[in-house]
Amino acid sequence: MNATSTFDVIVLGGGAAGLMCAIEAGKRGRAVAVVERNDAPGEKIRISGGGKCNFTNRVVRGDEYISANPAFCRSALARYTPGDFQALLARHGIPFHEKKLGQLFCDGSAREIIALLERECAAAGVRLLAGREVTEVSRTDRFVVSTPQGPLEAASLVVASGGLSVPKLGATDLGYRLARRFGLDVVPPRPGLVPLVFAGGNTSWFSEMSGVSCDAIVSCGRASFRESVLFTHRGLSGPAILQISSYWSEGEEITVNLAPEIDVEKFLKGRHGSHAALETVVAEILPKRLAAKWCEIHGFSRPIEQCSFRELSVLAAGMCDWRIVPSGTEGFGKAEVTCGGVDTRGLSSKTMEAKNVPGLYFIGEVVDVTGHLGGYNFQWAWASGHAAGQSV
Repeated sequence: MNATSTFDVIVLGGGAAGLMCAIEAGKRGRAVAVVERNDAPGEKIRISGGGKCNFTNRVVRGDEYISANPAFCRSALARYTPGDFQALLARHGIPFHEKKLGQLFCDGSAREIIALLERECAAAGVRLLAGREVTEVSRTDRFVVSTPQGPLEAASLVVASGGLSVPKLGATDLGYRLARRFGLDVVPPRPGLVPLVFAGGNTSWFSEMSGVSCDAIVSCGRASFRESVLFTHRGLSGPAILQISSYWSEGEEITVNLAPEIDVEKFLKGRHGSHAALETVVAEILPKRLAAKWCEIHGFSRPIEQCSFRELSVLAAGMCDWRIVPSGTEGFGKAEVTCGGVDTRGLSSKTMEAKNVPGLYFIGEVVDVTGHLGGYNFQWAWASGHAAGQSV
């Protein structure tokens, strides 16, 4: 039987949050081991942002996060800011650039971020134990983590095992099982930042529109986002849809304004004297394929001069206030993040430590804190990892 390896801190998960926590704890002189089930750390970092890693956003206020306890994330985010992570990249000579809406990406590859974190771990004396499956976790006076390669024990255990999104990268429910085992509640996990799908009625036309995109405002309840919408074979995707999906619940309606830049009714009525086909006029507002299909399914396949003003008003209203009920999402396989997770009421917002289990911490995506698209989830990973690393 393998002898037990002893540490001050064991971190379960070698992703963004886990590595940041390990680095900070190591800098404070703690003996730290990171247990990662994949053969290499940082797999989700590697594929993020099209391989260039949208590692943070230039401005993070705290309003960009969804949680049953919206105020929980603010303490950690205030103590480790986007500027702090940018300074870390600058120290390692990693160039980056800003895209739209404050999103920051590596100029080169996301692998540069992983290499940076690995160098920081090495400098802090952190042991990276990759390719290790956690088979059991127990606790008496210390935490014992069982793996096929032998047991590990430590005074502190940090759960940074992520959510259920992107299962092909090894996502599991380990973090939720450990939370429940130690008496913490879990907000039911669901896919976030995920495409929406539709069924029944005339929805077969989504597949005909696959690949078409346009600028739009998408709303659900009080949440609203203006970015591009992309038609897919099964429904809708694109940044605006991914954003609203984190707010959508089964059975709810979403509203899409396909022409946010224009007074559609005024525009159509202003062209009423034209001899052009209505779809040709609508194609001045919407992409050509979508304009033709939109007019067809709404029964307006004729010249605009043959349409009454009332019909044009109805058509305009439909384009600016398209109300549809998704049948579901593309699931965790296509989700960028997991909404829900370990209930923050059981955690300290300053340290991420479980209030009733000294030495047990939860950080990153496993916690019920979900950011918007645009680097916010990575910033939560860095900030929550930093907060725990300063405490363990």
